[in-house]
Amino acid sequence: MSIEIRNIHKNFGSFKALDNVSLDIHSGELVALLGPSGCGKTTLLRIIAGLETADQGSIHFSGEETTHVHVRERQVGFVFQHYALFRHMTVFENVAFGLRMKPRGQRPSEAQIQTKVHDLLKLVQLDWLSDRYPSQLSGGQRQRIALARALAVEPKVLLLDEPFGALDAKVRKELRRWLRRLHEELNVTSIFVTHDQEEALEVSDRVVLMNQGRIEQVGSPQEVWDHPASPFVYGFLGDVNLFHGRAHEGEVQIGEDHHGVTLATPEHAQAQNAKALAYVRPHDLDVKPYTAGDIGIVAKLTRAIVVGPIARLELEPLDKTGLNGGIIEAHLSAAQFYGQGITEGQTYVITPKKASVFIAPQAA
Repeated sequence: MSIEIRNIHKNFGSFKALDNVSLDIHSGELVALLGPSGCGKTTLLRIIAGLETADQGSIHFSGEETTHVHVRERQVGFVFQHYALFRHMTVFENVAFGLRMKPRGQRPSEAQIQTKVHDLLKLVQLDWLSDRYPSQLSGGQRQRIALARALAVEPKVLLLDEPFGALDAKVRKELRRWLRRLHEELNVTSIFVTHDQEEALEVSDRVVLMNQGRIEQVGSPQEVWDHPASPFVYGFLGDVNLFHGRAHEGEVQIGEDHHGVTLATPEHAQAQNAKALAYVRPHDLDVKPYTAGDIGIVAKLTRAIVVGPIARLELEPLDKTGLNGGIIEAHLSAAQFYGQGITEGQTYVITPKKASVFIAPQAA
């Protein structure tokens, strides 16, 4: 089922939760709504579900107006962060609940319910736990049961609100892989809310970046990572260093001439001495021992953290002009780190290999 979201507005008192949001979700797609707390992603999910009503705008499911259709009639399945399983019911009874609550004319026979529930429990690889109670399960198992229960009523749309947020990192990673495989098998249109960029990039077909009630960018995980559409997207997706500089006729200057660096920015060829923001990911920085006369950002290594194959360096520039935050973070391979004999307390010269440059909105 495809979903068409058009010009949705939602206010809570004076707070603007959603500001003219429009989005198309294709049939069978797994879409992540990603953004910081308060950006409007859960509100949008609840409006799609029918749990909230928009102040303006419309929702269509496969071309049919759904804006004012009751939540019970939308054929939507839900999975929430805190499982919402019935504690007094066994795993089997939890999964069967939605089927048994159907109107008499639509309700399957008890034999059909037995077959359906056992098939779903096999699908989520927990058929051996059918007679247990939620309190006897791990967090990851409970969330898989919650998903089986949501799927029992054969929803046309599956909505997941921070489904793995209450779980520890290792279980979360396992369930992300499992959800992706399950989605490929079932091919049900799915939308999940998360503030975890790694989760969104790993699991989804497309990512919808939200900020302050608006959509900042929509694209595949690779597209939004490689080509962030705004400073917000660049800053939200992964670690990044932010430098302030001046853009002029296709070049941007960061820092002072004697301790700075100039980058080519042909996309800003028309800029005339304009304030600019340069975003550089830690792995796009070259770090070399400093010798007098070197061109680049000169900085002292204050801390090195080597874990597994990656060395994370924290460097304090001698000239803080143009730097946002006072510390530069660079990532090298552990082999490079040890091979170059990099040590804390020494001075290095840093040069960006690649940067994304945005002209600041304020006048120069």
